[in-house]
Amino acid sequence: MSAPRQILCPSAQPESPGSQVIGVIGGTADAPEVAYLTEPQPVTPELLALAQPVRPAEVFRFSAPCIHGGCPHFATEEGKCKIAEKVVRWERVVVDKLPACTIRASCRWWQQEGKAACMRCPLVVTDSFDTSEVVRKTADPTVL
Repeated sequence: MSAPRQILCPSAQPESPGSQVIGVIGGTADAPEVAYLTEPQPVTPELLALAQPVRPAEVFRFSAPCIHGGCPHFATEEGKCKIAEKVVRWERVVVDKLPACTIRASCRWWQQEGKAACMRCPLVVTDSFDTSEVVRKTADPTVL
């Protein structure tokens, strides 16, 4: 019998245990979009240095094992990621078909919100200086 698959957060920080790069942020400052890698890449000091002079999560999308109640965005009593819920509720659809994604089978957002999360996922930048109301509300763990 195989071990259950670990659930992954698709918007983790590079220093998260088990973190890997799953995409590169492209597009523009006003309209960023993730280009997903064909294979996740391990986080190394050399890879993180490629982001300089900005923070790595402004350039790369990282995934890491979901830390459940250790994350301020996780509602333990509901067993849900509030970021995924808010992305689906407030963000616009940005693709017309499911993006190629190497973590979908293990992704917390896919397991929780399904296709609706995937259709919005390419616009999520973990560290963003976007000051729009939607981005502020989505990133604020106190806003439900």
